[in-house]
Amino acid sequence: MAQDEITQAVLARDEVVRYLEGRGGRTRDQARAAIHGYLDELRTTQRYRMYRALQHPLYPLLRKISRTSEGIDIVRTATRANRVVYASNHRSHADWMVQPLVLDDNGIRPPVVAAGSNLFGGALGLIQKHVTGAIPIRRDTRDPAYLVTLKAYVAELLRRTELLLYLEGGRSYNGELKPFKTGLLHAAAQADRNDMVLIPTAIAYDLVIEDFVLSRQGVKRTQRPFPQELAEMLRYTVGYQSRSIVTFGQPIRFDDYDPDDRRDMVRLKRRVRDEIGRLYKVVPTALVAAAIRPSIARTELEDRIDQLIGILRSAGANLDVATGHEAVEAAREPLAARGIIVVEGRRFRVRERVVLRYYARSLDHLLAHRGESALTH
Repeated sequence: MAQDEITQAVLARDEVVRYLEGRGGRTRDQARAAIHGYLDELRTTQRYRMYRALQHPLYPLLRKISRTSEGIDIVRTATRANRVVYASNHRSHADWMVQPLVLDDNGIRPPVVAAGSNLFGGALGLIQKHVTGAIPIRRDTRDPAYLVTLKAYVAELLRRTELLLYLEGGRSYNGELKPFKTGLLHAAAQADRNDMVLIPTAIAYDLVIEDFVLSRQGVKRTQRPFPQELAEMLRYTVGYQSRSIVTFGQPIRFDDYDPDDRRDMVRLKRRVRDEIGRLYKVVPTALVAAAIRPSIARTELEDRIDQLIGILRSAGANLDVATGHEAVEAAREPLAARGIIVVEGRRFRVRERVVLRYYARSLDHLLAHRGESALTH
């Protein structure tokens, strides 16, 4: 459907009409001008053939990240009969490249992605808006005109295409699974399609490209231009190699939740976060990071990981390995090559404690209900 038709549909939505009637503190002309301005900013188009060709210029980065998936048949079944919203955790700037390509690898058309507005500067912004099909999201604005326009645009877009949401509102800087936000979830629920489902989606990496940058900052202080962040990422790709594991869960029907009931939206948000937390692949690097001490013998490290695996298994975790021995075998080389640990014979020493804490915290959501801490070093 043409973009001017989407504009007309947005302007006809009840919540937008109410705002235009002066309920937002602006005159009707001011309100209409603000909404049209924000619609121009949000408008996006996905050109699928060009999108697929983009893998080639991104190859120097993407070749360093192998892509694997779990539950892809769930997605195939869901997309045949439903409009799908993918809701995911957010580990890295690589997410919005890797996750759509995992779908494309399996013959499933990638969704439009809701992404931070810092990704839309310069040539990259043109590619995002006119090729990949990404919506620039102003995460910190409180302007009622923007919020009502964003929710209405997302709702109307979902009548026409699939959508990928990062409900944490940004990458986790300390490694934890962050609290989820309801704004875009509420917007999706307002699409009012009886065939719409949400697929919880979890992405994990053996090593996150930005691990050193994120862990040392700890919290997000300012919104920096993406080219600056990309330059930082590229510094750490020397010698970098990692798996990405994208796991899809069972669909959740939107029509079981009332978008006008705040408690229903909170209940949906919590359910989605819990589902994603259980789907999140517990990789060997996280297990080693959670169990290691400043200096530890291999046998003791394996024993401590065995105990941790038992706790995680009882919490319903999606484990990548079954024993401490397997975890150490898989994680030893990549962590040492990254300069995070030092291996001296059968003894392991911590070199980058802050980075290890970042990886260890990725398990905290699975341990919190037991009063346990993943930070044992």
